[in-house]
Amino acid sequence: MNNSQLKRDGVALVTGASRGIGLCIATALAKDGVRVICSGRDRDRLDELVNQIGENACPLVLDISDAQACKDLINKIPAEFRRINILVNNAGHDVGGRRLFHEGISEDWDAIVETNVKGLMRVTYEVLPAMLERDDGHIINIGSVAGVYSHRTLTAYNASKFAVHGFSEALRKDLDDTNLRVTEIMPGLVKTDFAKNRNRGDEEAAEQFYQSFASHLAPEDVARAVLYALKQPSHVVISQLMIEPVHKERRP
Repeated sequence: MNNSQLKRDGVALVTGASRGIGLCIATALAKDGVRVICSGRDRDRLDELVNQIGENACPLVLDISDAQACKDLINKIPAEFRRINILVNNAGHDVGGRRLFHEGISEDWDAIVETNVKGLMRVTYEVLPAMLERDDGHIINIGSVAGVYSHRTLTAYNASKFAVHGFSEALRKDLDDTNLRVTEIMPGLVKTDFAKNRNRGDEEAAEQFYQSFASHLAPEDVARAVLYALKQPSHVVISQLMIEPVHKERRP
């Protein structure tokens, strides 16, 4: 899929599109001429995004932690948007995280893996057959540097992103004899609502968390990385792309 193909016949499904990184990815794809299925759990936010994008977008209310909902996802998409050749698996969370494993809540750890790993695999499983039938598609998994480096108090999140990393690597090998491509984008710290959600809506705790770092990425930085991977010529696959903020020292 080269740049001209991306503009001419691209249809993308972006999970977690209602806010943050997913919203920026969906918006960037639409600006580049791609029709976008904006998927997420918040119908109001999805409708707002689709209204901003216009006729090249449609909403898909979907909780990827719901196995049955994922099985039905293709049937929920308007017919004119079903020829998906770009899948951006972006949805994920760390609700209840940033604490020692034994001091956390087991249900929180389950929920992290359910969404970040199993949800990603479920959506891929439903979208992949049509890509294989057409021998055309690009799957982009939004991983994390936490899928390569382990961190104290990120045990469950680390486990989920290490799994995304392994899944991406193995899926790419599964598709070696096809024209499909698999890319893993691995951002460092990105300032979004992620920390607020992790802290169950505590905005002050989230702001203090981001202020404890010298710098961070913006969601638009990740969106640019996605477009970069998509716009490579057909003989090139960006297998992994790690992007991190410049670690500048704080001024006194």
